[in-house]
Amino acid sequence: MSLSRIALFYAFTPLADPEAIRLWQISLLEQWGLKGRIIVSKHGINGTAGGEITALKQYVKATRQYPGFKKLDVKWSDGSADDFPRISVKNRNEIVSFGAPEELVVDENGVVGGGEHLRPEEVHELVEQKKEAGEEVVFFDGRNAFEAQIGRFKNAIVPDVATTHDFIKELDSGKYDDLKDKPIVTYCTGGIRCEVLSALMKNRGFKEVYQLKGGIVRYGETFGDKGLWEGSLYVFDRRMHMEFTPEAVTIGECVHCGKGTNKFENCSNLSCRNLRLFCADCAADPVKRDCGQCSREDSAAESVTASV
Repeated sequence: MSLSRIALFYAFTPLADPEAIRLWQISLLEQWGLKGRIIVSKHGINGTAGGEITALKQYVKATRQYPGFKKLDVKWSDGSADDFPRISVKNRNEIVSFGAPEELVVDENGVVGGGEHLRPEEVHELVEQKKEAGEEVVFFDGRNAFEAQIGRFKNAIVPDVATTHDFIKELDSGKYDDLKDKPIVTYCTGGIRCEVLSALMKNRGFKEVYQLKGGIVRYGETFGDKGLWEGSLYVFDRRMHMEFTPEAVTIGECVHCGKGTNKFENCSNLSCRNLRLFCADCAADPVKRDCGQCSREDSAAESVTASV
């Protein structure tokens, strides 16, 4: 039996012809028998792909042959092509949908004016340095709020956002102005959302902004469940969540009975995409799984499927 994996990747670089890149990516995925979700824009590429590991490595190698993707940031995790329904490669205004395509500036080195990148080890060093100076590092979640229900950094601030588009309104609301002079570490699944978020925060007067390089995925690879992270990591494919070690704690709670769970379920209305946490017993009851919000145009699951 062949070994399969999932690759999570992104690169910020100016693309003169995103549509040509989109068609090229489709041909590469088809050539190597892979499936996944990829977004391209004038700012770069963002995606996940799954399949047989040798084929996946060939795909990554071929993608890196494009000059702007030479430094493509790739993370590997367990999974396969079966974790994706099909090949989906789209050309959009942004590779992460913050709704600010004209505010983001990208050059050949990546996002211009973003936060300082910190490796997982450097995050711990920063926390200790600030502690010795009598300061506290603020961890700021760059994901949609529902993702943090099953896992987050300890004592992190989780903004009240249902979609990535909500972040600008949230930042402009003034509710985080007291953090503008404090050291802030932004984090997200694989690092890409923080590339944009940290730049948006600095544009709005947050002075000392960092971003976790490689995101939660790279942090989990480094420290497992023995660091500052707790719980499970939400992922945008059929796996729905992943744990770094068998020692991962369960911090999510069933919306009906409060029992610990890390399993999101769709509303029992098949046309609804609203995701909520359920234990196995409550999930088996279609009445309990009816969210009662099916008329809403937005839902927690409406976020960009390839966001990381």
